[in-house]
Amino acid sequence: MPVAVLTSKGQMTIPKEVRKALNLKPSDKVIITVEGREAVIKPLRGNILDIGGSIKISEKEKPVDFHRVREEVKKRVAKKTATGSKI
Repeated sequence: MPVAVLTSKGQMTIPKEVRKALNLKPSDKVIITVEGREAVIKPLRGNILDIGGSIKISEKEKPVDFHRVREEVKKRVAKKTATGSKI
């Protein structure tokens, strides 16, 4: 069973066997989810912006503009951060 050691900065290297099994390359991103007392590592393939325009709510509505949504979220988070509000 592969073992990773946590550094004093909270960093770790994903063991070679795990990187190979998940086909991870340098600069790849992973998602880490906590399920109970366990962490699950999943490769992050693509980007949510790659699917922009592919989701429709109904035939009458335009596709969701993920770039616009992302920018709006950034603005709201920045505003709440600047005012000290909880996000």
